[in-house]
Amino acid sequence: MTTLNIPFIADLTAIRHDLHAHPELAFKETRTSEVVARELNSYGLAVHRGLAGTGVVGVLRKGDSRRAIGLRADMDALPLQEKGECPHRSRNEGRMHACGHDGHTAMLLGAARYLAEHRDELDFDGTVYFVFQPAEESEGGAAVMIADGLFEQFPMDAIFGLHNWPGIPVGEMAVMPGAVMAGTCTFEISVRGHGCHAAMPQEGVDTLVVSSHLVLALQTVVARNVHPCESAVVSVTQIHSGEAWNVIPDDAVLRGTIRTFTGEIQDLVERAIERLCRGIASVFAAQISVRFDHCYPPTINSRAETEICQRVATDLLGRDKVRENDLPSMGAEDFAYMLRARPGCYVWLGNGPGTGGCTLHNPHYDFNDAILPIGVSYWVRLVETALGVNADRDGA
Repeated sequence: MTTLNIPFIADLTAIRHDLHAHPELAFKETRTSEVVARELNSYGLAVHRGLAGTGVVGVLRKGDSRRAIGLRADMDALPLQEKGECPHRSRNEGRMHACGHDGHTAMLLGAARYLAEHRDELDFDGTVYFVFQPAEESEGGAAVMIADGLFEQFPMDAIFGLHNWPGIPVGEMAVMPGAVMAGTCTFEISVRGHGCHAAMPQEGVDTLVVSSHLVLALQTVVARNVHPCESAVVSVTQIHSGEAWNVIPDDAVLRGTIRTFTGEIQDLVERAIERLCRGIASVFAAQISVRFDHCYPPTINSRAETEICQRVATDLLGRDKVRENDLPSMGAEDFAYMLRARPGCYVWLGNGPGTGGCTLHNPHYDFNDAILPIGVSYWVRLVETALGVNADRDGA
């Protein structure tokens, strides 16, 4: 592994710990964006604020090329009570950096600082936009930044993202073209039966029995409708019904999530769910309606930009440390919106086994500070490769 010599790693670690101790939720990253803007200003970068409210974009230019790329980090935390005992544990009740966005922000700040301090020594020609995005966790901050004019104000040829990944060893990365994260959709199924006394079920239409059949039937949607070589997930995550021990309730509500990689499979899954609802309603003489709410689209890496990232990761870590088999994931990521607007690539950076074996979104999770220099080195080498003086002048 040939990471850069980064003398200010202790500074980045301190920033990361400070952000971890002061987590902020979606669109409320006021303190975090202040820290980011202050740091970027201290590096001598032009700083722009206000996209999606708390978004920050730093700008670094070198040479006279019109080529430009974006590097993105997410800043928000999760509504989760931290249970770990690290010295920098969250001081904000019910909020926690349980996904490593504090580390992502610190690594991108480190790349901005290194590139600014070594601008004259590094072999690139063009503009780098450092995009610090709010509200990745379920709120679609990327889409809001785009709607607020991200790509009009900061025209870039390509954009790149990175996420730490527990379970991948430190010093390894996962990079592949095509779909790397699923699109996500929520569903809500409303069941109307006929309430009655629990001792006299023959007088009613039992919404809980209907709901139980729905839960089991929904498990066949993927298994018996989706081609075995395609991927999809349908998970029921909530059932709400009833308030008394001796009453069969009138109504029930089921909620859950659908994960797919293509619009065609998403449509197929939705139609299958609608058919099941109609059929079960008929069997039990109930009324069933279903509503779908489309959330994040699939995260799709473009081939040319992925090849750049694979080359950078291979040069940095070694060919045997660049993985493809870990991807894709049925998790979702709002960087997908940026990749729908511009070509680019989203990669996973190995975070090791995780604190106590914890993965993302766990109340004991903590970002691994040992990967800070790897992330900074990756970003810097990516800039040199994508905007290198001998790179393709037609784009990143």
